[in-house]
Amino acid sequence: MFRFLCVLLLSLFTMSVAKAELHVDIVAGGTEPIAIAVQKFESNGKVSQKDIKMLREVVESDLKRTGLFRIINHDAFPQYVKMNDMPNFKSWAAIKTQALVQASIKPDGKDNYKLEFYLWDVNGKEQIEAQSLISSTKSVRRLAHIMADAIYERLTGETGYFDTQIVFIAETGAMNKRVKRMAIMDQDGFGMRYLSDKNTFVMSPHFSPNMATIVFLSYRNDDPMVWALDLDTGNQTRLGNFGGMNFAPRFSPDGSRVALSLVKDGITNIYEYDMFNKTLRQLTFGNHIDTSPSYSPDGKYMAFNSDRSGSQQIHVLDLAKGTQKRITFGAGRYATPAWSPDGRFIAFTKMADNTFYIGIMNTEGRHEKILAGGWYMEAPSWAPGSRRLVYYETERADNDKDRISHIRSVDITGRNLYDIDLPNDVNGTEPTWSPKLP
Repeated sequence: MFRFLCVLLLSLFTMSVAKAELHVDIVAGGTEPIAIAVQKFESNGKVSQKDIKMLREVVESDLKRTGLFRIINHDAFPQYVKMNDMPNFKSWAAIKTQALVQASIKPDGKDNYKLEFYLWDVNGKEQIEAQSLISSTKSVRRLAHIMADAIYERLTGETGYFDTQIVFIAETGAMNKRVKRMAIMDQDGFGMRYLSDKNTFVMSPHFSPNMATIVFLSYRNDDPMVWALDLDTGNQTRLGNFGGMNFAPRFSPDGSRVALSLVKDGITNIYEYDMFNKTLRQLTFGNHIDTSPSYSPDGKYMAFNSDRSGSQQIHVLDLAKGTQKRITFGAGRYATPAWSPDGRFIAFTKMADNTFYIGIMNTEGRHEKILAGGWYMEAPSWAPGSRRLVYYETERADNDKDRISHIRSVDITGRNLYDIDLPNDVNGTEPTWSPKLP
C-alpha cells in the first residue's frame, strides 16, 4: 500500500461549555505564545513505553514549531492530574500555564490503540476539548499529529496542518551527476520514502485534493510528459499524448482537471486536461511563455506567470470569461504563484537585485509581504489552513559540489522559519504540501 497510515475511527465528545477565553491571534507577528503543559500519557502495561514517550514528544514538537506555543518544562509541573480528575487550576496558574493537556492510551482489541485526551483552559477553569481516537498500532505516530491538530485548532481557530505530508524531489550525488527521485514524508520530515526509481528524471510533483494521486513531470526516453502516480497501487500512467512537451501540472480544487503548460511550435500556453473525459482545452493564447498555473480554491480563477508584458509577471485568468489581467507591478520578476487554501493570498517567487524571495500578496497583487530571501529559493506551497508555506532554498557555494538545497517552512508573518530535516545525503527541492490526510 502506498497510502500512509490510516486512522480507523475519530469521534468527538460534544460538550456544552462556553467558548474559551484562551485564544491566540495567529496573524499578529508579535503575539506572546500560549504556555501549554502536556502531561505524560496514562497507560497500562500493554502499551510500549517507547510509544508513550513518542506520542508526547510529537505533540509537543508539532505545537512548538508553530511559534504560537511555549511548552512548559516537565520538571516544573506542580502535580500529575489523572484522567477524569479536576486539575488544581491555582497550582498550574502559579507556573503561568494557560492550557493543560491530559491524555491516556490503551489497547483496543488486538491491533488497535485507543487514545483519549482532554484540553483545559487553566485561567478559565474549564475543559474546552475532549476527543477519543482509535487507530492501528502501526499508526500511533499519526495519532499524535491528529491530537496536535485538534489542540491547535481549538486554540487558534484555524485548520491544523500536522496530519499532512510533503512530496518533493530528493536529489543525491554530485551536481553534474544528480539523481532526482520523487519522495514523500510527513510534514515534520519523518518517514521519508521514495516514490520513483533513480533511473527516471522527475520534477514538479503535486497532490490531488483527495490524496489519491500525484501528478508530476517525467523525462522518459528523453520525452518530457506529465504522469500520474496512484498512491494506493503505485501504478504510473501518462496523462495523455498531447503532441508536445508538457510540464508544471496542478490539480483543480475538485480533482477533476489538471492544468499544465504545453509547448507547441515553440510557444508555451496553459491547457486544462479533463481527467474523466480525457479531453484537453486550451486556456491561454498568444506567442508568450505561460506557465506555473495555480487554481483559486473556488476553481473560478487561475494564477500563472507569463512574459506577455515584456518580463516575467503574475497574471490571473478568469476561467469562465477567458479574460486575464496582470497583478504584479513591483520591481523585479515574479513566478510560481500559489493560491492559498482560504483564497486570501497568492504566494510567489520574486527575483530582484540578484536575490530570490518568497512572499505573499492579496489576490489583486497588493500588500506584498516578503517572508524570506536568499541566493536561490523557489516553489512556495501552502499548508492546509493558509498559515504556513513550504519552499526550497539552495545555498550559494564556491563550487557545485558543496551546493546544498534545503526544504524550509515559514509562516505568513515571516517570523517563524525552520528547516525540515532530511537524511544527510539528500537535497530537497520542489516541495508540495498535501491536504489533510483522509
